[in-house]
Amino acid sequence: MSLTNHQEFLGTQFNFAQFIHDTNLNRLNKVAYIDDHGSLTYGDLFDQMKKFGSALLTSGIRREERVLLLMLDCNEWPISFLGSMYAGIVPVAVNTLLTAQDYSFMLENSRSQAVFVSDNLIPVLIEALDIVKKNTQCEVRSIIVPRIEHQHLEMFQKSHPEIKVLNFSDFVANPKIMESAKTAPDDPGFWLYSSGSTGRPKGTVHTHANPYWTAKLYATPILDIQENDICFSAAKLFFAYGLGNGLSFPLSVGATTVLMGGRATPNEVFKRFTELKPTIFFGAPTGYSGMLASSELPAKNQVALRMCSSAGEALPKEIGERWTNHFGCEIIDGLGSTEMLHIFLSNRPGDVKYGTSGKPVAGYELEIRGEDGLPVPVGEIGDLYIKGPSSATMYWNNREKSRETFQGGWTKSGDKYVKDEEGYYTYSGRNDDMLKISGIYVSPFEVEGTLVQHPAVLESAVIGVHDETGLVKTKAFVVLKENQQVSKEELQAFVKDKLAPYKYPRIIDFVTELPKTATGKIQRFKLRDQEKAVS
Repeated sequence: MSLTNHQEFLGTQFNFAQFIHDTNLNRLNKVAYIDDHGSLTYGDLFDQMKKFGSALLTSGIRREERVLLLMLDCNEWPISFLGSMYAGIVPVAVNTLLTAQDYSFMLENSRSQAVFVSDNLIPVLIEALDIVKKNTQCEVRSIIVPRIEHQHLEMFQKSHPEIKVLNFSDFVANPKIMESAKTAPDDPGFWLYSSGSTGRPKGTVHTHANPYWTAKLYATPILDIQENDICFSAAKLFFAYGLGNGLSFPLSVGATTVLMGGRATPNEVFKRFTELKPTIFFGAPTGYSGMLASSELPAKNQVALRMCSSAGEALPKEIGERWTNHFGCEIIDGLGSTEMLHIFLSNRPGDVKYGTSGKPVAGYELEIRGEDGLPVPVGEIGDLYIKGPSSATMYWNNREKSRETFQGGWTKSGDKYVKDEEGYYTYSGRNDDMLKISGIYVSPFEVEGTLVQHPAVLESAVIGVHDETGLVKTKAFVVLKENQQVSKEELQAFVKDKLAPYKYPRIIDFVTELPKTATGKIQRFKLRDQEKAVS
């Protein structure tokens, strides 16, 4: 199927899993995925995808009902995700690093009928199901596990005997293969929960067409992903960024993807760089910073990287330049969101302006608006709005937030941006992160980006705090590099020398780590809550 614009999509039949299947019919013997346990060919992916979707329907789960996907990155993840979509059932991909309370909320909010879960996450799932059982009637009928340990099976059977627990291989063993659901492009395809950088997550509803558009508008023209590429993403599949990197993008061109179940520590990433030789790597600024600070950083001739991508937060210029100087490949920094599914504002290969998020991706419209809702002049900070075909339809069961974010054809990003005379967009913080000092907006990211230029600083986060007179002052939380020391006064002088004097942090706390989401986004709201608690 070849579709060139959003209008051509309307009124057609489109199932994303079927589209991926039809796109790769000539690659059935090619490796699609390599995880920590082995490889999966395109042929095996499609065979198990169809069996999985058929088994869901046979088990009594109906079209458009939800199933929770609480699974570490592995070959069974794309099988489960695509198999659900193939059947017209809606997978709800969730962060594997959350608490039982979070999962109980998501189970209740989505009314999921089944859970696909990694074995080591079964204890926290049981705890979540216990909470659900106390609060309301539990909707979950079955649990499907790739490789379940006997003690976890016993634990589950004791605590929730009413729920059927199945090994993944048994679940897909003998179903009657059914055709893909005759879904439309705008039918609900899957959900993602917002990452929580501003508080409680929201169930973001995406359509079958949305991942098609992110691949067509961003992956192909910007990243130029090819069939012979090997993709590796530090961001996990349950995130919007990771879902494109590790599923929509490579599968849309027949590339191979490396999956890693555990945390993307520098050494684990380096191991895959040198052994599996990915050609495209997708990371976040915090990860790039940590790798550059590692004594184990491999040499350029040990890797096969031709391009790197960054998202999650704006990439500091210093990190981008150091990475390029070391590996000889650019980091293509861009801005995306859970609501828009992937990147809509990006630098381009050969046209990278480090310190900015680049220019709008073709197919998306962007506006920077002031408090009056009107576009602001070039050079002024405002709220970023996006219009494009990959926008989510709503936040599930949250009309107030849906109306606030999805405004007609436009999506309010929640980010502050400024556009320069050349058309490059520069990040200026989240709406709730922006500070007004003496009546002038100060971007926390600008101060953070300056602090990390100091040779002793690994990373930093800046928030506003009230002084004894009630005025807002900037406070920086700073993580130093290993075996480095610097005084607060030296850092303040360093910032004053590089920025307007009023922007320097009045207060500096040295900390060992910063609160973050699993994508590496700094959770400044937690720092603000921490300050309120002690004030």
